[in-house]
Amino acid sequence: MTLTLILTRHAKSAWGSPELEDHARPLSKRGRASAKAIGRWLTSNGYEPGSVFCSDAVRTRETWALIADKFVGAPNAQYTRALYLAEPEEMLNVIRKSTAPTSMIVAHNPGSAYMARRLARELHPHRKFLHYPSGATTVIEFDVEKWEALDWGIGRVVDFVVPRELI
Repeated sequence: MTLTLILTRHAKSAWGSPELEDHARPLSKRGRASAKAIGRWLTSNGYEPGSVFCSDAVRTRETWALIADKFVGAPNAQYTRALYLAEPEEMLNVIRKSTAPTSMIVAHNPGSAYMARRLARELHPHRKFLHYPSGATTVIEFDVEKWEALDWGIGRVVDFVVPRELI
């Protein structure tokens, strides 16, 4: 059996209100357009998650909502504080709880960048893969039966995109 992970860093956030705490920062106008573009890209390529784990920060929630709008019957996300600025180990613990063959994480950097690198057997050649800019999305396949068996260095990166290439 093949399991597929869609790993998305939140889209570009707004920095306009210095009184807002980091957790409450929303998406910028460009970020909203980017999230919609990622949703279109995912659906046009047939990458549709059966489950979604999302940081509970405002910008990740907005990113998922705009992506989900492009799917017919998108799953409800499981919002969790555990993914807010999470390290890769915590992200791995979250995804190991999934039961859907295709699952998605919407989170933050640097955790998302490190997670993508550590899961991959071979790094994707895209020049932005290591940097993992806002909205970056990687699709990784694993030849494992259950998410509990997921481990570092066993994934095949099958696709990668950054929103700037889509809009």
